[in-house]
Amino acid sequence: MDPGHRSELEAKVYSGARLSREDGIALYDSDDLAWLGRLAHHVRTQRNGDRVMFNVNRHLNLTNVCSASCAYCSFQRKPGEKDAYTMRVHEAVAKAKEMEDEQLTELHIVNGLHPTLPWKYYPKVLRELKAALPQVSLKCFTATEIHWFEKISGRTADEILDELIDAGLESLTGGGAEIFDWEVRGEIVDHATHWEDWSRIHRLAHGKGMKTPCTMLYGHIEEPRHRVDHVLRLRELQDETGGFQVFIPLRYQHDFVDSADGKIRNRLQARTTMAAPAESLKTFAVSRLLFDNVPHVKCFWVMHGLSVAQLSLNFGVDDLDGSVVEYKITHDADHYGTPDTMHRDDLLQLIRDAGFRPVERNTRYQVVREYDPPVPLAQRRAEPQQVWA
Repeated sequence: MDPGHRSELEAKVYSGARLSREDGIALYDSDDLAWLGRLAHHVRTQRNGDRVMFNVNRHLNLTNVCSASCAYCSFQRKPGEKDAYTMRVHEAVAKAKEMEDEQLTELHIVNGLHPTLPWKYYPKVLRELKAALPQVSLKCFTATEIHWFEKISGRTADEILDELIDAGLESLTGGGAEIFDWEVRGEIVDHATHWEDWSRIHRLAHGKGMKTPCTMLYGHIEEPRHRVDHVLRLRELQDETGGFQVFIPLRYQHDFVDSADGKIRNRLQARTTMAAPAESLKTFAVSRLLFDNVPHVKCFWVMHGLSVAQLSLNFGVDDLDGSVVEYKITHDADHYGTPDTMHRDDLLQLIRDAGFRPVERNTRYQVVREYDPPVPLAQRRAEPQQVWA
């Protein structure tokens, strides 16, 4: 990048001007990671100070049986496969209640597109979960799942969302977005939900008062221009609805063949490599700089590792997700050392060790509790610090 263009971009960032598509591509072209981090950290600090948000949540995947066979997905199973499963309602409730003593505030539920499970199963699960854990927020289902429910129920997404809200749904999840550009999407996605339906369903949810996350799956066959296009589509929808609370770049994962049947289901694996830490940090930074109308950027630590999660806090990120517990979508495949669970105290230590102030939130990003900031650096150095793998 020539010095003049670099100075121009800096001026736009520090003045709060909106960045263009060309600006986003130019930022991705830069190899100066420290410069990108400085710009993104400025924006992050202007918005959120030294706070890092987290919540105490649990992921539940009710079924891994799926009618789709997306090229990147190692989670899906077909009916009758050895490790295919579908939880009964009481099993889902029992799983959720395992964390009741940890003051759980959120259940995050996504699933395969089950070919024969009836629509009535889904609101029934939510009602039973809400009855068992009335204080817990239900963040459930991708836009892809809502679109699938339209197909299996014969109802509209508007009707489906109303029934799910009545059953206790508080937010959709952000999944199913992957990369919206059809040049990439046509090679990686094997379901019928694309930008038009994904955006339609989130627009409906926002119109009903829901606040939802949005995501991007990066580091596979897409190019930086596709990432920029993805963010700008979401930015335009956010201009319209104001309903997105957080943007979550999700790192594409390889399958390291630890499934029960030994199969590699990831059809992209032979032609891809997982994004290196520097590429992840660049993606966080450019996303924060482009996405000027979303309050938060999250690093989902399960997909990036704890060291990158800490570093990301200096590259635009101000949210580290939560305790998670048993994340099956990619964790069964990644096999690179992230734990299954982070308890509240683990998250507090992780955030403070990175030099930030922990803030526990709920699903709507309302503050549950603010914690003490980290001790001064000189005092921290007086004792050996935890080294996160």
